[in-house]
Amino acid sequence: MSKIRAIVAGPRGKMGREALRMIEKDETFELVACIDRKHDGERVRDIEGLPALEALIYTDPETCLMEVEADVLIDLTTPENGYVHTKWAIENHIRPVVGTTGFSEQQLRELSTLCEEKGIGAVIAPNFAIGAVLMMQFSKWAAKHMPHVEIIEKHHDQKLDAPSGTAIKTAQLIQEVRSSQSQGHPEEQETHEGARGAEIDGMRIHSMRLPGLIAHQEVIFGGQGQTLTIKHDSHDRESFMSGVKLASEKVMSLDQLVYGLEHLLD
Repeated sequence: MSKIRAIVAGPRGKMGREALRMIEKDETFELVACIDRKHDGERVRDIEGLPALEALIYTDPETCLMEVEADVLIDLTTPENGYVHTKWAIENHIRPVVGTTGFSEQQLRELSTLCEEKGIGAVIAPNFAIGAVLMMQFSKWAAKHMPHVEIIEKHHDQKLDAPSGTAIKTAQLIQEVRSSQSQGHPEEQETHEGARGAEIDGMRIHSMRLPGLIAHQEVIFGGQGQTLTIKHDSHDRESFMSGVKLASEKVMSLDQLVYGLEHLLD
């Protein structure tokens, strides 16, 4: 079986470094290039803190995606850059695997249409940790029986978006099985704006940002005389790499955009 030729966007970021380590250790992959804001024309091995890999670094994403023969783009950057990289990759018949959250519904529709036009697959996942995906699926099941629910998500203090993509995805999954309803006292008032968190279809999402955290989420259900908490914790960014690997392998046989890792689990 031939190796999956991968381009990594954002190699110096914390997630990007972890992806490079995975590629270095896993014989399934071959790193063929990186996209970075700096170090144009240098080798990955020449950058302090990165694995000793020979792939070239490009600062111009469009040039990289046009010139390099690759199967997959692993993008772990920002919503703004991730959208542009994903679009260029699809246009150049490179399959994107994207761990960036914050895409708008319109952007997802545009990328989905482009995948259909080009006849290739893409995977965009709010969370690549298998345990987090299971947490979301268990929450969807629980919501059928306990529709009163609030979400608490906790991330490191360098995260740019709030609520997290995982929290929004969890709420969307719950929406599929739960009737829209308000929660709390009908006359409740926030004495400090935002105290009750963001609202999605009556559900409340609370975002915490602190140093020392990685990625954590609790989905708390309330019923008469009982509560149920479904919780997931990522203590290290290595927890996301099993999902990146799975998505990179599965995307090779897809011909459409898949949003959410749960759709790739057996």
